[in-house]
Amino acid sequence: MTKEQRLVLAIAILASLVSFLDGTIVNVVLPAIRRELGGGLEAQQWIVDAYLITLGSLILVAGSVSDVYGRITVIRVGLVAFGVASLAIALSPNVEFLIAARAVQGIAGALLVPSSLALITSNFRGPAQAKAIGTWTGMTTIAMIAGPVIGGLFADNLSWRYAFVINVLPIAVTLVLLKLLGQKDVREEGVSIDYLGAVLCGLGLGGVVFALIEQSTLGWGSPAIYLPLAGGILAFAGFLVRQRVHRNPMLPLSLFRVRNFWTGNVATALIYGALSLNGFALGVYLQQGAGLKATWAALASIPVTFMMILFSSRVGALSGRFGPRLFMTIGPIIAGLGALLMLLINHPFNYWWQVLPGILVFGLGVTLTVSPLTSAILGSIETSRSGIASAVNNAVSRVAGLIVIAMLAVIVGGSLDLNGVHRAMIASAALLILGGIVSFLGIRNPVHEKDAAATATAPSAGAAEQ
Repeated sequence: MTKEQRLVLAIAILASLVSFLDGTIVNVVLPAIRRELGGGLEAQQWIVDAYLITLGSLILVAGSVSDVYGRITVIRVGLVAFGVASLAIALSPNVEFLIAARAVQGIAGALLVPSSLALITSNFRGPAQAKAIGTWTGMTTIAMIAGPVIGGLFADNLSWRYAFVINVLPIAVTLVLLKLLGQKDVREEGVSIDYLGAVLCGLGLGGVVFALIEQSTLGWGSPAIYLPLAGGILAFAGFLVRQRVHRNPMLPLSLFRVRNFWTGNVATALIYGALSLNGFALGVYLQQGAGLKATWAALASIPVTFMMILFSSRVGALSGRFGPRLFMTIGPIIAGLGALLMLLINHPFNYWWQVLPGILVFGLGVTLTVSPLTSAILGSIETSRSGIASAVNNAVSRVAGLIVIAMLAVIVGGSLDLNGVHRAMIASAALLILGGIVSFLGIRNPVHEKDAAATATAPSAGAAEQ
């Protein structure tokens, strides 16, 4: 790598790190926020979903924004906005203010991750690009380990507020590195931003999520519930129509004509919905129900992350050799069995016998699933459209988590007590197993070049008889 390329890679890693770090911190500090600011389960749902609504609805348009205004400019704006929102969260006087600041964080996060990857792809080529993306992935994965632990340590020893201020340091360093880089922004000609599509998507997701979260308080018969729900559904339908007719759609519907792409995204919605549900329910219950400190609750799921770090590349290689279908079938089913093992959670609580066995089986299943799932989806689309295909899949996973967390009160019966966490584990297992079944029925292994050549040169049955 040249000095400039090393600088680019450092900027891309740090800019993405702040978004990943915040996303992994929040579940661990939710009980501490509730103790100080109040709000109950609904407020906890909104703290998570306010971020996911803006992130999920804007991440698709972020690529166009980068093309129009320049990647470096967009990263700089995203960093400043994320830093300001993080400080606002840390200073929140009440839960409503915190939720609003989380929504602003989601907007900033939507600008950071796609622009960071685009910065790498525009500065690296060939094998160097693959290595740079691999380094970016490995370094940002550290946030999956560090985020919950940092959040737990602050919540236990100082205040949950400091967990959000931790982002300010990498943001400041990244802004300095951007200044040192000194690159001029490259702006694409002929690219337009679909503002109407972004608004329709945001209104659609927001209306549906509002109804799902607030129905537990107001009831489905309240106009304050069914009107936003109907409006959200209509807005999202309008978004889909807009994507069909727009010259440069945020969500190219033609991608969904590819079997592995649409099937893989259905599986993604089911699997990542289950992962979000499992992480939220377990992280909150271990503190509010089992009485663990936030740090220990954060460490409870660390085995899953370590298994993914150690074995994901090996699973990816095996998937390339044998095809993704087998792994996408058995992986989610094994993870579902792991979720069911967590039904052992009971009073009196014992992590080693009630949680760890389920965590290990769950982690094995997730490790077998994630890399093959990504390769099946992106491998089904031509490389020229891999960027938008990746963005769509990322958005699907975020929206799946958004919807499942919005439905949490319905799933757990209104409270994350022992019965509630059991219901969450059953629902998580059902989603995972269904994801495995969808993969088995829909995913097709790609035909390797040597297999295709062998098929083309082999004599047909009729020719053999002649």
